[in-house]
Amino acid sequence: MTQTDYDFDAIIDRHNTGSEKWDRYGPEILPFWVADMDFRSPPPVIEALHRRVDHAVFGYSSGVPGLKEVLVERLDRLYGWRVKPEAIVPLPGVVPGLDLACLALTRPGETVAVMPPVYPPILNAPAHAGLTRLDVPLCAGDDLHYELDLDAFEAALTPQTRLLILCNPHNPVGRVFTPTELQGLTEICLRHGVDLCSDEIHCDLLFAGNEHTPIAALSPEVESRTITLMAPSKTFNIPGLKYSFAVIPNPAVRARFEAARAYLVSEPNVLGTVAALAAYEEGGDWLAACLSYLEANRDYLVNFVRSNMPGIHVTAPEGTYLAWLDCRTLDLPTGPYQFFLKEACVALGDGGHFGVGGAGFVRLNFGCPRAMLTEGLERMAAALEANAATA
Repeated sequence: MTQTDYDFDAIIDRHNTGSEKWDRYGPEILPFWVADMDFRSPPPVIEALHRRVDHAVFGYSSGVPGLKEVLVERLDRLYGWRVKPEAIVPLPGVVPGLDLACLALTRPGETVAVMPPVYPPILNAPAHAGLTRLDVPLCAGDDLHYELDLDAFEAALTPQTRLLILCNPHNPVGRVFTPTELQGLTEICLRHGVDLCSDEIHCDLLFAGNEHTPIAALSPEVESRTITLMAPSKTFNIPGLKYSFAVIPNPAVRARFEAARAYLVSEPNVLGTVAALAAYEEGGDWLAACLSYLEANRDYLVNFVRSNMPGIHVTAPEGTYLAWLDCRTLDLPTGPYQFFLKEACVALGDGGHFGVGGAGFVRLNFGCPRAMLTEGLERMAAALEANAATA
């Protein structure tokens, strides 16, 4: 198939399908709150799942032959990062990987650094392991271009700080951190004996002019102290199939990770592994077409907000399909999440859930057909206009 064969404009009714995104709110609500896309998954994934279902036997799985080798080849081809197949640890999700990294790399009572505003499970992971969380907020300029505050990070570290959980590409602010930024961060971590867990689940969702650098690929020293978490779930819109993986080249760290896992975190299910293999082997054309569509959606959203929503500020994300909308200067009767839910029938991500620096923001998922995005934005603009008229 060619890129023109994929219909990202198709409206697919997801109500009453067990969809967390669509069934949480009433049928009158347009949901842009959770990070899954409203597109059909790549045809090779669907075809591979049909073949596996037609086999009709679903016993315990030892994984799909060849998947680890495909992942190793992909890391080398895309990033020049050479790892061995045994460095790949399959998981049923990145979120359990965050918790396992905390258990593997720390002891109760120690401290884990995070950089908010950030994906809520990153904020929650330290407490799950009996750890203290150290917030070192990102630094945002007037244009909402967020940067790592390296001076503040180093100043905040204590002898009890054992781990940094990084999110790159960053959810929700959309930054794709540069090698120079990451190098500065790793130098501080190495100097202070801080290990790294890097959530890189959005690494394939980059827009023109941006390239992803796995932080572990910067040097052997960094690699030996890093657990990297990746997945096909966001990339190919298959989060419900529950396949992800950790890349842990250091055998000692990997053994601690596996020990923390014990019987608490299962292997991915057989359909998830089948889907992952098909996506990575045959989903490239679909992904290229999807990225082109997402970039056009991003540009449309940014232009619409700037032209039709006075008081809301947005910077075009460098990666992910998530827009971070600054509503702090609006004169609203409630917070922006509640306002748009009630007055516009639009469900967004509540910025307050993303930690320090998130209050007054909302996160909008633009991974959807353009007509749906347009309707949601028009509802939001109309609600703002009506509120201004009554102020």
